[in-house]
Amino acid sequence: KYCLLVKFQQREGHLNVPARHMEDGTGLGKWLNVQRLQKKRGILNKSIERRLEDLGFVWDINSELWEKHYLLLVEFHKREGHSNV
Repeated sequence: KYCLLVKFQQREGHLNVPARHMEDGTGLGKWLNVQRLQKKRGILNKSIERRLEDLGFVWDINSELWEKHYLLLVEFHKREGHSNV
């Protein structure tokens, strides 16, 4: 399934695989969610964890989105002089 993730990344340019995404008949999104859950529980194989991290895989989507939106707000504040959005 890792190879399918690499294929997805090469085609799409990112690793934001939707939860229900199927790649070549395989539930790639579901597989990634299982990897996230296993990491959270501390039971993910370290080799798999390392390989996913080498690709730039995001473990905590919500934190990543929060950071992205925060940086957008900082840029908006610099440009507009306020944060009233």
